[in-house]
Amino acid sequence: MHREYVKKIEGVYRVGDTRVSLDSLVYLFREGMSVESMVESYPALTLEEVHGALAYYLANQEEIDSYLAEGERIFESQHLHSRNVNAELIAKLRRARNENQIPG
Repeated sequence: MHREYVKKIEGVYRVGDTRVSLDSLVYLFREGMSVESMVESYPALTLEEVHGALAYYLANQEEIDSYLAEGERIFESQHLHSRNVNAELIAKLRRARNENQIPG
């Protein structure tokens, strides 16, 4: 019987029928974490599922690495945008606070 260890659902790679992303396991794998430790970190996964997911990654490494790189680019872009928006908001709040201060 053939098992599907990784499924792409709504643009996200998931491990089996769980909400655990393949991304999570790949980053741990790259850091050198053992498969047994991954199972301890993600109790929803079995040893077989983690091995299967990593085998999927290794068999499709170029595709998954591109997917991860794109996710990192999107995150960085959103992070920079958020910092700019927050900086403007903080400056506006400071100006309002300074304008409303009662001299002491």
